Amino acid sequence: MRYCAGMEVLHIPGAITLAPLVFLHEGLGSVAMWQGRQGNWPAQVCQAAGRAGWVYSRRGYGHSPVIPEVRGSGRLGADYMHREAWEVLPALLHEWGVDKPVLIGHSDGGTIALLHAARFAVAGCVVMAPHLWVEDLTLSAIEAAKQAFETGDLRQKLGRYHADVDCAFWQWNDVWLSQAFRSFDIREECQAITAPVLALQGVDDAYGSLRHIHELHTAGTVERHVLQACGHSPHKDQAQQSLDWVVGFLKGVA
Repeated sequence: MRYCAGMEVLHIPGAITLAPLVFLHEGLGSVAMWQGRQGNWPAQVCQAAGRAGWVYSRRGYGHSPVIPEVRGSGRLGADYMHREAWEVLPALLHEWGVDKPVLIGHSDGGTIALLHAARFAVAGCVVMAPHLWVEDLTLSAIEAAKQAFETGDLRQKLGRYHADVDCAFWQWNDVWLSQAFRSFDIREECQAITAPVLALQGVDDAYGSLRHIHELHTAGTVERHVLQACGHSPHKDQAQQSLDWVVGFLKGVA
């Protein structure tokens, strides 16, 4: 593990002749949260594809710097994913010396990957259960997560993955449930993407309908797959199938 610009970063060595993979975690994720029952999924993807990889925790997650007064003056704005995609991620890639990566994003990370690819050059983009707009279905699941955090065992479970679990949870939950976020919609921005895109989503996803990958249209190609017996996390619920599709997609990416 290393720290770049204060961020918690895991670098996975691999071939320098192929575009490296950059993994972007979900709204409650971190470097450690990529781990599943079958091990370190990003490392498995890198090994199977023969590519280097970068995995990092966004600010306020994992062991990256916390956000002071996350429920007050430090509260995230409705444009927080745009800022991550267009300001934070480019700065990190520059520091790592990474040019035209393949972005692999889950949930919020998938949304950030699409927004970055809409404005910056990437070799490819893999998105798992991305959010293109705000659905009532998603808000209901996030409301349920809030109750589980306040009165159930979710806070204890997440505490294993975040140095400041309250910062990690509330920065995500507060902005998603805010009135200002209801108009969030990136379908128009996605039409500027020219790089090839692979979109995966579980048929049992509680955080979004399959419309999100079906209504993902770009200026390039979009390969879509729906996974059976799979919820919001394809890389955990159907780790091998997701790995196979990602590696197959990467064979066509320089």
